Amino acid sequence: MPGALDDPRTRTDLAATRAGALRWVGGGAVAVVLAVVLAVATVQAAGDGGQPVPFAGLVVVGLVLGGVAALVAGAGSLLRVAAWSRGLAATGWRRGTLRIAGPATLRVELDGGDVDLQLQSTTTWRTRAVQRLDGQEVQVAEVGRDRWVLTADGAGTLYGARTP
Repeated sequence: MPGALDDPRTRTDLAATRAGALRWVGGGAVAVVLAVVLAVATVQAAGDGGQPVPFAGLVVVGLVLGGVAALVAGAGSLLRVAAWSRGLAATGWRRGTLRIAGPATLRVELDGGDVDLQLQSTTTWRTRAVQRLDGQEVQVAEVGRDRWVLTADGAGTLYGARTP
């Protein structure tokens, strides 16, 4: 059985998911750099006897916290994409019908039996995108112990799920 990674659409969807992770990492790095630049500029202005910049400290703290959070999210996504790549190279896609049982609770009706899954996305827009696939044919692949990846034709991305 050929691996799911042999499918050009899978490679394209995986690349799109990787690009999203890199955007998170890049955005986090930019936020941290902006925080450093703002902190240095504020210290320089205060050291030269100029007026203090109002709320500069809060903005710096916000940029650092947001930047670190984005870096962590992006790094986690990159690790997930790497694990999915290894798993998709070793297993093939299975086709089934997606049924939504709750906000992030899924059931995929496969020929060999149904699989209950819990969507791993923490973003509302990704959860809603999967919910819109209710009743449609999807492709699923088990990429690790209790870890699954699913996609649909035209989705343009991969979604992670776990068995509950």
